[in-house]
Amino acid sequence: MDVSELLSYKPDQNTKRHLEGEGDDEDEPPLKRPAPRPDVTAAADEPTADDILRLVEQEPQAEPLDENLLKRLVLSLEKRTLRNQEMRTKHADQPERFLDSELELHEAIQALHAVATAPELYTRLVQLGTVASLLALLGHDNTDIAIAVIDLLQELTDVETDTEAGERGAERLVAALLEQQAVAVLVHTMERLDEAVTEEAAGVHSALAIVENVTELRPAACLPAAQQGLMAWLLGRLQLKAPFDANKLYASEMLSVLVQGHEENRTLLGELDGIDVLLQQLAYYKRHDPASSEEQECMENMFDSLCSVLLLAENKDRFLKGEGLQLMNLMLREKKLSRNGALKVLNYATSGPAGADNCNKLVEILGLRTLFPLFMHTPRKHRRRGLSVEEHEEHVVSILCGLLRHCRGQVRQRIITKFTENDCEKVDRLMELHFKYLDKVYNTDVGLEQEQELTDEELYGRRLEGGLFTLQLVDFIVLEVCAAGAAQVKQRVMQMLNIRNASVKTIRNIMREYAGNLGEGDDSEERQAEQQRILQLVDKF
Repeated sequence: MDVSELLSYKPDQNTKRHLEGEGDDEDEPPLKRPAPRPDVTAAADEPTADDILRLVEQEPQAEPLDENLLKRLVLSLEKRTLRNQEMRTKHADQPERFLDSELELHEAIQALHAVATAPELYTRLVQLGTVASLLALLGHDNTDIAIAVIDLLQELTDVETDTEAGERGAERLVAALLEQQAVAVLVHTMERLDEAVTEEAAGVHSALAIVENVTELRPAACLPAAQQGLMAWLLGRLQLKAPFDANKLYASEMLSVLVQGHEENRTLLGELDGIDVLLQQLAYYKRHDPASSEEQECMENMFDSLCSVLLLAENKDRFLKGEGLQLMNLMLREKKLSRNGALKVLNYATSGPAGADNCNKLVEILGLRTLFPLFMHTPRKHRRRGLSVEEHEEHVVSILCGLLRHCRGQVRQRIITKFTENDCEKVDRLMELHFKYLDKVYNTDVGLEQEQELTDEELYGRRLEGGLFTLQLVDFIVLEVCAAGAAQVKQRVMQMLNIRNASVKTIRNIMREYAGNLGEGDDSEERQAEQQRILQLVDKF
């Protein structure tokens, strides 16, 4: 009988009598059934309201949870842990001999679930040293005990409280877990759990829930969590060759949480070859749509993680060397659900000064043949989740801006030439987008006139969200193609403005505002050079 079977072991009737000290006489008569009650009428069997009330009053009331009861629960856990250790050491080769102590230990762990209803007692729980005791039990040889502890910690950390004492208690518990390097212990425990076993797979899910609860209560915990092995474990879990399941989805969610807003974790993911891992996992969706909404969410989490890590220059280089551009370009051509994520990733890969190499490579691999059809015709939103029309257009024009900023020589000329093809149809589309987002900004400004308490910075931020950001990108492209293109390009732009009774002053004003707010607070030479370049384009226009 192995240990996992021992927890479900139930002694038969004779064994129970033996454990209770009854005789072993084989001739002992069997237990008799109680004599049947005399027949009574059905009406007499029916309890009255008074009978029910009397029974309720006689029911023993559960002892209220307070500090004294908490001490007794913790003491019981310590005693049963020690007894189990002693019995396991004494009877290492006879699991049935330490069965009772294992069951008692399991009951002591279950009894502590009551503490989850009283987070104001968490501070005392920590003072009693319970956190260290529970984390030590995660290494128990019986994985059922380890899973019971995981479930307890998951419930203790999943706390919602409106009281100040409860909030202090929750913060103290999280602090104690981090001090004891709980994430490292959890990672070690997850590594030894076999997810082919349903109960152990559930234990992995609960362990990830503990980390999520801790990072929600203390976002800064994302840094030590990643460094204590969680980042490496998550990447390994995504690579696991197994059917898609809830744990893979959870792993993708936690990876996205770790890298969003934490530059150190983005660096760590790059150093762990995480970009290659993400590209390998996403490659499947080049020609296949996710089979369920959960799998689609997992795919989108991996795209989001990739976008986050591409904010670092060194990761843009890793993405380039890992042939990420080629994969994203193929995804755009295949027109599967992955197209939305691929477009967003290309935007991040080509943005900023560090995106120059990616911009040139994108043109080199014939990415313009993929990009400009998306520029000319925004795909309709898929019946399942996808990019909105505005998000799609923002990503496309942002990529075009990156190409025009960073490409030089013959590569740049290939981009400019695209705007002269087919009787300047792409210039017409460009002006169509200009007027569309100019109208959106106008409507946003009208709405903001009613809000008097916003600062200038808040107003500008709201205007950017209301369409100004995309309008700035569109008008930047207008200036670039007019300055570098054939005379017919600028003539078509002027013609479109005249048709709508619009003025070139509008574009000039928008771009001057854009240059003035470019990288605000950043006095670097790159920012100043970009500002100067934009103002020169405005003067040429």
